[in-house]
Amino acid sequence: MDKVLILGASGGIGSALAAGFEAHGAEVDRLSRSVDGFDVTDAASVARHLAGRGPYGVVVVATGALEIDGAGPEKTIKGLDPAAMMDQFALNAVGPALVLSHAHTLLDRDAPGVFAVLSARVGSIGDNRIGGWISYRSAKAAVNQVVRTASVELARTHKQAAVVALHPGTVKTAFTEKYLGRHPAVEPGQAAGELIAVMEGLGPEQTGRFFDYSGAEVPW
Repeated sequence: MDKVLILGASGGIGSALAAGFEAHGAEVDRLSRSVDGFDVTDAASVARHLAGRGPYGVVVVATGALEIDGAGPEKTIKGLDPAAMMDQFALNAVGPALVLSHAHTLLDRDAPGVFAVLSARVGSIGDNRIGGWISYRSAKAAVNQVVRTASVELARTHKQAAVVALHPGTVKTAFTEKYLGRHPAVEPGQAAGELIAVMEGLGPEQTGRFFDYSGAEVPW
């Protein structure tokens, strides 16, 4: 993990991950929309910013949002707004898919590597027992499928790579500040440390799977 790329590096978890990897002695490249103009929803922007980069030992997609343009999670499907749902898919599913389309150059073919996409437990179909949040849930379920599919394809050329979805838990960031209180929340630095520990333990036998911050597997 001597060279790392963090996408979404200006966010709460992304910046904490960058600092955590640097504390482990890694060389960290950062990309974000606010600092670099990196728009994960725009194919041309993704291609331009990722051209010529790599190979990396670790790539983390830490982009995403729970609330977009003031549209928060729906309490029930009766509150569905089609435009808001499409925004969720664009940012939380299509964006990581665009980045994964460059994974073949971002990761070294002949060395161990980890490509991690931050997902969320609410994207688990098997773990959904309370409903609600249908747009966000569906977008995260979609990105989980993107990760799974990309892992199968990348395994043909990058036999030492692990391509995974990671659930960071509830983290105290601007992303979650309106929704804290329902679940225990941790500081970004703690979440980053836990995620880095999980990534350090990944190998090709774990590719295409979904893990939480403790290393436990989450059902699809």
